Amino acid sequence: MVYETGNRTVDDAVARILDGETLDRRDGLALIAQPVEPLAEGADYVRSQLGDGTVDACSIVNAKAGNCAEDCGFCAQSVHFDTGIDTYGFLDPEQILKAAKQAERDGAQRFGVVVAEKGVSKEKRPDEWDDVIRAIRLVRDETDVEVDASLGILTEEEAAILADEGLNHYNHNIETSPRFFPEIVETHDFEDRVKTLEVAKEAGMDLCAGVILGMGESPTDRVDAAIALQDIGVSSLPVNILNPVAGTMFDDREEALISTAETIKTIAVYRLLHPHARVRLTGGREVNFAEDEQHLPFEAGADGILTGNYLTTEGQSPGDDIEMMEQAGMEPNTEVNDFDPEEVKSRDGDSADPADTAVGTATSKAELSDD
Repeated sequence: MVYETGNRTVDDAVARILDGETLDRRDGLALIAQPVEPLAEGADYVRSQLGDGTVDACSIVNAKAGNCAEDCGFCAQSVHFDTGIDTYGFLDPEQILKAAKQAERDGAQRFGVVVAEKGVSKEKRPDEWDDVIRAIRLVRDETDVEVDASLGILTEEEAAILADEGLNHYNHNIETSPRFFPEIVETHDFEDRVKTLEVAKEAGMDLCAGVILGMGESPTDRVDAAIALQDIGVSSLPVNILNPVAGTMFDDREEALISTAETIKTIAVYRLLHPHARVRLTGGREVNFAEDEQHLPFEAGADGILTGNYLTTEGQSPGDDIEMMEQAGMEPNTEVNDFDPEEVKSRDGDSADPADTAVGTATSKAELSDD
């Protein structure tokens, strides 16, 4: 039986994907010009046929906050902007383990150790590098979650060590298209990011790399970013939606630079261009979608989420995330961490407190230090 939305462009794309074809840039540009309803319907069907019906949850810890020398225009942790966040050096590995254990209780399947700097350097900061390795080992050995990391630019030697330690995914977002990238970052190039992803992949790690929507990029830029990620080869594609922070280059934004409909269209196109990846809704979803709209991306091809708090801002409770998944007709992934979703949902609504969620943000270092 042939699945049909009534939109020839979408239906043709769906049929070709299910026949094993990979769509290209021309397809992506044609798709993103289509109405949101058939796009979402077609992408959801592809997800239902090629996915497992679950939403995969990851969580992160802000392991080193602020004072980053890079000038990424969206980032609250850049030294180029006065954003008022708390800053600190690399956390004690035991604190990172505490955050990972909370992530495990909250239903995360994977846990990311994230630093705010151009790159953790084994050669220049050996003590910090040793702490990174110790933290990875603790999470690997003492929890049921898979350990991931986002440590900036890597050398081949560093990537090989991380892979040997069992690091599952390496995250290094490309943020946007090659054309638009210089509009938001000047201190390094798009190619620098691609190179690190290639180094991580060559070492044997899976790749988690995605984008931020709503920075002023065009629909063509959104497609070109997805095509760049095709070329790189990612298994997890995080989609952030800009949540502007006061003090950054976006702090005077008065209205969203991408609508809800355009966001959903982009997610649907990403599913069609990356039919076998986890298309993961991440930062900015709570402030860019109304509460009764948050399930819509998961009816348009998304099947992953970042749960808990973000690097410098708070998220909603993991229980609310699970209820949102279920509203979209999906269920949490429990393949790695076989947790009880009902227990997570049953917790009191205060689980959005930084001390009780699946991450340590830049505002919650003290809570992570508590016994």
